[in-house]
Amino acid sequence: MAGEMKGFDEWKPFIAMVAIDFSFAIVNILLKKVLDEGMNHLVLITYRLTISTIFLAPISYFWERNSRPKLTPRIVCYLFLSAIVGSSITQYFFLLGIQYTSATFACAFVNMVPMVTFIMALPFGIETVDLKCNSGRAKVLGTLVCLCGAVILILYKGVPLFDHSKSTGTQITMMDHGIKLSSTRNKERWTIGSVTLVAGTLLWSSWFLVQSNISKLYPCQYSSTTIMNFFGAIQSAILGLCTSRNLSVWVLRGKAQVLTVMFSGMIASGLGFVGMSWCVKKRGPVFTAAFSPLVQIMAAMIGIPMFHEQLHVGSLLGSIIVIIGLYILLWGKKKEMQKLEQVQEAEAMKEQEQPPLPVTIRVSVDDDSRCP
Repeated sequence: MAGEMKGFDEWKPFIAMVAIDFSFAIVNILLKKVLDEGMNHLVLITYRLTISTIFLAPISYFWERNSRPKLTPRIVCYLFLSAIVGSSITQYFFLLGIQYTSATFACAFVNMVPMVTFIMALPFGIETVDLKCNSGRAKVLGTLVCLCGAVILILYKGVPLFDHSKSTGTQITMMDHGIKLSSTRNKERWTIGSVTLVAGTLLWSSWFLVQSNISKLYPCQYSSTTIMNFFGAIQSAILGLCTSRNLSVWVLRGKAQVLTVMFSGMIASGLGFVGMSWCVKKRGPVFTAAFSPLVQIMAAMIGIPMFHEQLHVGSLLGSIIVIIGLYILLWGKKKEMQKLEQVQEAEAMKEQEQPPLPVTIRVSVDDDSRCP
């Protein structure tokens, strides 16, 4: 029974990350729909983070009230920085990328997060590379392969793989001139979307590193996520009011916008961030980021048949190369962890086999007590 419970505990992070990525895939598709309807990016982020804060506040208060450490200025600064790189600015960049490209293409950039996280973790000593070992060479090779896939994603779009057009031949002929005129503008939008997705990927990768420090200083996932989302809501609200003085954009219109705000706030920004924080604490930032490719696969499975999301050759080819490189990197990471566990077990066995030190007992006898 104890062995079965231990095996289930080992699988908990895997199950949690699959469920989180599935919720992220649904959120990305819903976000694409409401953004195409004209919803303001920062308004969406503000409402999403506010809903998440309201949803998690009572849970964090009652669940962690006996184990929550004292908030120090250092922890508050970390949580404020975590809100910038994980909630407000990062989501703004990703929403721009989703609007200017597609949900499937945006998810393809998320595949690069593990590779970028690994590179950013090297200077801080969170990750190490030993080129003398196969594990170290695999991590370097996987990183280079991921970079090649990322370059293809950014620079090569390719032809669409699916034809969702329902227009007749006559309609296509009449609209041909307008399509040619708008092609240049579409390329510019695609380029802007790619740049914002690159920026969002860099910020999102840095969030995993910041969170690894927060999990040590403030190991309360519900409370840290609540405070982070609270800061993120304030940050995005200030940005939204500074960039748009039209208060009418803050009014939600239609069931789709309300559903998107509620679902993305409670599930994605709420329970999703709590789960990722827990996985970072249990398995580290690279493990947690390694599940990012599942978001694209799930988003494509849902978005292409239901919402007629378009998939291009460049996106497919780049994503495949990124995923191959990612799992080469993860193979190296796994071998490195196995080697570390073997070394630790050997040291533990050596300490157990070490014979006990001889004990010398000295007895001092006073001269008065000696026998005559």
